[in-house]
Amino acid sequence: MIVRKISPAVCVLAILFLVSCVSAAAQTPSGAEKQFSLRDGDHVVFYGDSITEQRLYTMAVEEYVVTRFPDLHITFFNAGVGGDKVSGGWAGPIDLRLQTDLFAHEPTVITVMLGMNDGYYRPYDALVFKTYADGYHYLVDQMISQTPKARLVLIQPSPYDDVTREPSIVGGYNTVLQRYSTFVGELAREKNAQAVDFNQPVVDVLTKAKTIDAPLSTRLIPDRVHPSLSIHWIMAESLLKTWNAPPVVTAVTVHADRVASSDEVNTKVTDLRKASRSIAWTQADRALPLPFPPGELDPAIDLALRSSDLLAALDQENLKVLGLAGGNYELRIDDFLVGVFGADALSAGINLATLDTPMEQQARLVGMDAELRNRLEGDHLSLTRDTSKDAQTQAAHELELLLDKAMDRERKDAQPVVHHYSLTPVANGKMGAQ
Repeated sequence: MIVRKISPAVCVLAILFLVSCVSAAAQTPSGAEKQFSLRDGDHVVFYGDSITEQRLYTMAVEEYVVTRFPDLHITFFNAGVGGDKVSGGWAGPIDLRLQTDLFAHEPTVITVMLGMNDGYYRPYDALVFKTYADGYHYLVDQMISQTPKARLVLIQPSPYDDVTREPSIVGGYNTVLQRYSTFVGELAREKNAQAVDFNQPVVDVLTKAKTIDAPLSTRLIPDRVHPSLSIHWIMAESLLKTWNAPPVVTAVTVHADRVASSDEVNTKVTDLRKASRSIAWTQADRALPLPFPPGELDPAIDLALRSSDLLAALDQENLKVLGLAGGNYELRIDDFLVGVFGADALSAGINLATLDTPMEQQARLVGMDAELRNRLEGDHLSLTRDTSKDAQTQAAHELELLLDKAMDRERKDAQPVVHHYSLTPVANGKMGAQ
């Protein structure tokens, strides 16, 4: 389940980046931004090995899409199989894998991440690489032939962690994966597909995290192969950036020194009213924040946030209030106390996405829905590996119906609702979240 509550470190980070970038983001005309790549009606299939089968970066992408674009009907299918290589694996050779786990789902968007197993966890070998390159060429050609209208995304494989611990082989196994990554990027250009780097961005985060907290940094990829949720969010960020994912959930600037005046992005502010030093308004947002887990429950998430630009890149729910008299103000949303903030902090801007708000609580529900849907999908995939038994076939059909209902529930729970905001001055010295 994906939930969040703000940690002090993340709060400081949020304020720092808001000072530098919120104003520009809030005032950029929506027409000037590149359009998000996914479209209404898209069916996205994630193809890969056990790192995809973890259902974490894929679920992070799903949660972003559903919370940021709640009116889009986009479906997701995870076709990750542990141990897979470009030639296939235990679930079948590549031709069978492609037919049953990819083409049968009629994708409009295909992402592929393979390579971790293809290098066999040993130093670079030219013959092993040729097998990988030839197999990848065949795999991509089959995808283009069988699904000519699908948009293809080739993901450069995520790293083997040679950063937080000493390399396990001379030169490090990730140097092998980086050579494979270069090939994947070149193949994407050759085939007119998108290329997404899951390697260098994660290495950068691991490197910075090690300088912040070396012991904790080893938990970001615990077994050096399979990333924790924190790193899966970094990987999802890379994919979403390639798809021109907008960073702003909502952006609101309220002018306390003007009558009924506000600026807004991806929301609608109405009923703005002032009384003495208090101010209140109604807000109808068009999106929800992302449901990250709380740093106190998952310190690795907190470390990843501190070591990356993830909040700035994907999760800006920005509120500015200008022209307030000095002092401290209690912010309530739907009579829920969000925190107490100084006038200077409100003028600089606060990122509501990092705080416990009614919107965040709703996003947590969507996260629970996504987790349930993905668990059901995993069960369904296991059943359909062998449909020779009538009981299994019937169970698979019943799971398909449950999957449809789960996706409908996820979209329904992601629909934003109207919220009522109020800022009320408090006595000096009474301070809460900053």
